[in-house]
Amino acid sequence: MEKWKDRLTDQLCTAMLSLDTKEEVYSFLEDIATIGEIRALAQRLEVARLLSDGYTYPQIAQQTGASTATISRVKKFLEYGADGYRIILQRLGEHKEE
Repeated sequence: MEKWKDRLTDQLCTAMLSLDTKEEVYSFLEDIATIGEIRALAQRLEVARLLSDGYTYPQIAQQTGASTATISRVKKFLEYGADGYRIILQRLGEHKEE
């Protein structure tokens, strides 16, 4: 198991999996994180989506307000990470088609 994965992070993941609705997720996020942290996570996901759609760094920076450092970091994880972004982006795409 990786160093950051432990009983507490397992509990967090299990808690997130137990949420049934978008409203429950909003409530949980509001209680567990600051608005700034939530917005930063949302911004990174949007950066990942735009990178996957072939947008350039300047286009992404203009649309999201993300720094080039953030865009580069997201790109690195898209290419060499644990595939979390790809899984989420694929599932978000599937929900759009419904």
